[in-house]
Amino acid sequence: MTLRMPPETDRVQGRTVLTLMGSQTLGGIGVASGLAVGAIVAADVSGNDALSGLATTTQVLGGALFTIPVVALMARFGRRLGLVTAYLTGGLGALLAITATATGQFWLLLVGTTLFGASTTAGNQARYAATDLSPTERRGRHLSWVVWATTVGSVLGPNLIGPGQRVAAVLGIPPLAGAWVLSMAGFGLAALVLVALLRPDPLLLARRLAADEAAGPDPEPVPDPLGPSDPLGAPDPLGAPDPLGAPDPVSGSPAATARGGSIVEGLRLIRVTPAALWGTVALTVGHVVMVAVMVMTPLHMRHGQAEIEVIGLVISLHILGMYGLSPVVGQLVDRWGATRVVLLGTAILVLSCALAAISTDGHSGTLTAALILLGLGWSCTMVAGSGTIAGAVPVPVRAAVQGAADLVMGLSAAAGGALAGVVMDRFGFDVLAVVSGLTALALSALTVARRRVVSLGG
Repeated sequence: MTLRMPPETDRVQGRTVLTLMGSQTLGGIGVASGLAVGAIVAADVSGNDALSGLATTTQVLGGALFTIPVVALMARFGRRLGLVTAYLTGGLGALLAITATATGQFWLLLVGTTLFGASTTAGNQARYAATDLSPTERRGRHLSWVVWATTVGSVLGPNLIGPGQRVAAVLGIPPLAGAWVLSMAGFGLAALVLVALLRPDPLLLARRLAADEAAGPDPEPVPDPLGPSDPLGAPDPLGAPDPLGAPDPVSGSPAATARGGSIVEGLRLIRVTPAALWGTVALTVGHVVMVAVMVMTPLHMRHGQAEIEVIGLVISLHILGMYGLSPVVGQLVDRWGATRVVLLGTAILVLSCALAAISTDGHSGTLTAALILLGLGWSCTMVAGSGTIAGAVPVPVRAAVQGAADLVMGLSAAAGGALAGVVMDRFGFDVLAVVSGLTALALSALTVARRRVVSLGG
């Protein structure tokens, strides 16, 4: 969907992308810090390696389920309030995880990691916020820059396990719980950046511009959206409403606002919109494969007596693979198209799973290479799939469709993470990697088939 933007909007978009990149960097520290210790803490607290995957699984599940209220907030009040709420919820989850680690209560740990997953919702929805005001020809790049910004925080996060242990010693809590203290700090700072700088709200402004375009030329001059920064609660420039006040549906109808924020409506639109359906399948399958292998890697390494710092380094390199080359992936999406980039991503995922399958317990160069490639393949499917979804539907229902796609992705990955623990416990890490590779290969076959159908239809 192409939307003509006034010249001033380019400046708003530039500031929006920079703000989102800042919040993603800080939030990435929080997510990666908790992710690096989740499986190990779950195994220690539960006393059962087969349950180790539940910490990450519940985090992924929480990220999926919290998409529903966060998207509803965004549809009614804009991106800012939804993103801030998600980060604060993630901080609460980190606090509960600390308490559970200190008291040895496994059920409380799972509650905490579920709430912690809301921070993932924030990160996922931030990539879509980068496309609200983006021209079609630059959508892939803008989305990928925000994805890339997670690199700094996410690579740094797992390597803060050591400093986190020192923080834990000062606070008198178990050593690994220190990682979640750093998570709380990262989420809090990310929320502050969004409250202060994500102005005007990109989704509300995009809706306003879409409504103005539908209504025809506006004789009134468009004010400079880079005027004085509005305090919390003041109206956004260009007539966008207060994100803590009344909604801004394109039609002006309350019913339209509710419909635009409904996950059910988003799922229906995905089902009847071929491009959105394929984009959802692409990002979902890529995410499931990545989660299934990644969540069991720390345990696979621990079985080989790898030190916790080495595990953190490998996870950091994996996250670097996920985000480090995302701007290149975004450029490829804009130049080659999403289909070719997804095919590239699935080929990389298959290679990654093959290397993981032949890796030995503990630390090895083969496993490290597999995890880096796993992240790169994920980046291809995520950026290409997300960009396809963002451009497949009109602005008024965009948040609902994007939220529904992330819900499907998150629930599927949560199921995959849970099954990964069972498969590894019964059959081993090598079998898990082979099954994951075959899943990626299935996405490749589906994409080739779709490409042929589209070509014949053209």
